[in-house]
Amino acid sequence: MECGVDAHGASAMKNRAEEGRTGFITRMFRLVSTLLLKLHVNLKELCSKMLKLAKDDPRRVYHSCKVGFALTIVSTLYFIWPINASMANNFIWAVMTVVVVFEYTVGGTLSKGLNRGFATLLAGALGVGVHYLGRLSGEKGEPIILGVFVFLLAAAATFSRFFPGIKARYDYGILIFILTFSLVAVTGYREDELFKVAVERLGTVAIGGALCMLVSILICPVWAGSDLHKSIVNNLNKVADSLEGCMEEYFHEGDGDGELKSGETSIQGYRAVLDSKTREESLANFARWEPPHGKFGIGHPWKQYLKVGAMTRKCAYCVEALDACIRSHSKAPKALRRHLQVPCLNVTSLMSELLRELSTGIDTTTRSSTVESLIERINIGVDDLSTAFNLLPHANVHHHHNTNGTAHASTYIMDVIPLATVTSILTETVGRIEGIFSAVDELSVLARFKDHVDSYAGIGRKSTIKPQKNAAVNPLSGKEGPHVVVTVGHEAPLSGTGMQPLVAPSSMATQVEKEEKINEGRA
Repeated sequence: MECGVDAHGASAMKNRAEEGRTGFITRMFRLVSTLLLKLHVNLKELCSKMLKLAKDDPRRVYHSCKVGFALTIVSTLYFIWPINASMANNFIWAVMTVVVVFEYTVGGTLSKGLNRGFATLLAGALGVGVHYLGRLSGEKGEPIILGVFVFLLAAAATFSRFFPGIKARYDYGILIFILTFSLVAVTGYREDELFKVAVERLGTVAIGGALCMLVSILICPVWAGSDLHKSIVNNLNKVADSLEGCMEEYFHEGDGDGELKSGETSIQGYRAVLDSKTREESLANFARWEPPHGKFGIGHPWKQYLKVGAMTRKCAYCVEALDACIRSHSKAPKALRRHLQVPCLNVTSLMSELLRELSTGIDTTTRSSTVESLIERINIGVDDLSTAFNLLPHANVHHHHNTNGTAHASTYIMDVIPLATVTSILTETVGRIEGIFSAVDELSVLARFKDHVDSYAGIGRKSTIKPQKNAAVNPLSGKEGPHVVVTVGHEAPLSGTGMQPLVAPSSMATQVEKEEKINEGRA
């Protein structure tokens, strides 16, 4: 009996052990399956992101291949070029130079390559000279001389990086200068053939830098100047689209719940413009290093592109304010909005058209022939908007009547304020476009844009966007109830900004005077 019980217990234990092993194997299989599934999903997402990056800008793929090609060439040179042992030890600097110097744009590669080359040459020459001076001071005086010069040159070079102009263009070169001089000073103290080592190191750096610059320029070049040019053109178009879309959305016959109903993508385009400052400054800095290419010659005014970009961002801030009005829950009654819908949309359409015309002029490097007519039409549109605001239908808007006339007037003022805000921002936008126009006008002179046919048909006549005259909602004579006077206009400066009226470049004499002043400044 006891033997049967023992056998039954042993069998049960064996079954439990087998079940445990089976359960462990099952759990491990499930864990591995889950990990493999997650790995598959992550790899799939990574591949889709890589494909999207390649499709968005195929030049990224070309750049990656160019870096690999340059490294392959410099490595092959090391394998097949008959060099001595000392040169072989320093040849690693050529590989390092390719890795560090090769940038996405031609201007970036030239900037880093030239900075590295000249910094290495200068630091190497100073290092050799300081060592020669130290050896003249004797065995005890040499370490002191080296230490003093390392401190002075490193401190002076580091301090120079705080100058904005030097930091923007030569920051990398200063870093390489400090690094190279310190290495030469430290390692050269126990090096017998310092001059030979310095020459070999400079030669390997020159090989790597020259190879980077040649590959960057000759194989599918990416020009920073062209990218900056396209960025400015696209930003002007984005602001034009956003401005037009905002006003159309504001006067939409919806419920006024503050939600965008259509065209959200085009309306939000101004946000990319607001975030473009850093990229434009970087592209402008690299563009100065690039040789003439395409329609961009020697001494092309890249700095002026930054002014156009800055004025475009100022205009984009107005669009952002209009976008906030769209999303606001406090809106003017439909009747008031309908009353100003036509003049507001007319002015907006003309301003958008002017921005697109300026964008086209920059893109094609020509002076537009339709700017004058657009400016005159904007003048008329601003006057029409002022007149329409004067004639707001006070008596036809529904209000909660009260025996107290003050309450009625307050209700009307609260209804008018949102519309007055939109009108004020729209008028301010006209002033901001003045800055864009002036910057583009100066760019056209500096870059010597071609004259469009009939672009100077009105020689001797200037067109201006005239400032809006004082406009008011005048008392409605013969009507019962309280009356309100709301002033939304301003005198000569636009929106209190102190800006002068916008002048179209229609006079050939004005253009000649500007060019003479610029040439005198350059001379």
